[in-house]
Amino acid sequence: MRIATWNLGGKWTPRHHWLVRSLRADLLLLTEVVEWVEVSGLSIHFTEAEMQPGRRWAAVAANARVRPLPDPHGATALAEVDGLRIASSILPWRNSGSASPWTGEDQGSRTAAAVTAIEAAAPIVWGGDWNHELTGRLYAGSRGGQLSILGALDRLGLRAPTDVSPHRLVGARSINHVAVPAFWSVVAVERVSAIADGVELSDHDAYVVEVQ
Repeated sequence: MRIATWNLGGKWTPRHHWLVRSLRADLLLLTEVVEWVEVSGLSIHFTEAEMQPGRRWAAVAANARVRPLPDPHGATALAEVDGLRIASSILPWRNSGSASPWTGEDQGSRTAAAVTAIEAAAPIVWGGDWNHELTGRLYAGSRGGQLSILGALDRLGLRAPTDVSPHRLVGARSINHVAVPAFWSVVAVERVSAIADGVELSDHDAYVVEVQ
């Protein structure tokens, strides 16, 4: 099974559709998703809340039936696919502020609050734009937020094979992640450039985790 995550940056063009199809994903965890996104062969479920008019925080798409579940947090989409509970999230960035859906005084506390809500939903696969490096130097994330994420992954029995994946910026590590059960066998982890024919489709690259 191939599980991919990509922050679309609120854009959707034929090039975006082409890149998504090229990922060959069975499960697709999207963030910053415009409401008119359609991918042939995939069913999709969006968060109820919008980042801004016409743009949803996150979505879960799959090549199997997607059964929508209530959002555990305003910036997280939750669905059941083939009996597995799947979550796609945006977690707070440094200057996200404390307006809905965030609560807390800083990135660390806002991340902790969001992660607590997501953990309570007990996803089996969880990914998205977490705005935190899980290893190495913290360029985007906070130490408190990182600890909250890692603690939740441990308690859920998950691991994020993307934790050492490179960021587009040299020397940095990914802030976009896919977490799967620790006992699943990971075959490959890929970073897919979001620059196509010299055009930047998003300021985030896509990431694919292949498991068996």
